[in-house]
Amino acid sequence: MTRFTPQQLEAARDRLVPDVTAGGLSVLFCGINPGLMTAATGLHFARPGNRFWPVLHLSGFTPRRFAPAEQEELLAYGLGITNVVARASARADELTAEEYREGGRILTEKVARLAPRWLAIAGVTAYRTAFGEPGAAIGPQERTITGPHGTTRIWALPSPSGLNARWTAQSMAEEFARLREAAGVPDRRAA
Repeated sequence: MTRFTPQQLEAARDRLVPDVTAGGLSVLFCGINPGLMTAATGLHFARPGNRFWPVLHLSGFTPRRFAPAEQEELLAYGLGITNVVARASARADELTAEEYREGGRILTEKVARLAPRWLAIAGVTAYRTAFGEPGAAIGPQERTITGPHGTTRIWALPSPSGLNARWTAQSMAEEFARLREAAGVPDRRAA
């Protein structure tokens, strides 16, 4: 992976990172917002300490551990990636509650249009704020999003950020696997 100077990373602040999406996905994974490494590379969950890619494999969503540069390959497995808030920042706590709420509104429109079976928000606190659900817990949510092509269920996942010390890669993988099973996605590790 390319090494960036602190100045190069700072220059990536506020950049937008294109979604990896298509209509009718099984699961659309949704990060909180792009970090500076993600914005600098244009690749989702690119920071080396982020556990998204290892957990995606450990949970059986992918047959092997993908690198961020392989993100487009997720589409062949019915998976995609977006974010609650589009702008990049060094830390999620730099975002305002208003940005989360606006991100939730934009995300709802996107999901209604794309109609994935599941929207998996990787960050329960982001879900709570973006959707006005302060009591939400990790797992499937009551809220759904309905659009012209169907209804999408929502699952709140733990954030894979290395800053989320409450969850290990293994415990996250178990939660991701619960979603995989609910979504009817086969365990691809055996493939």
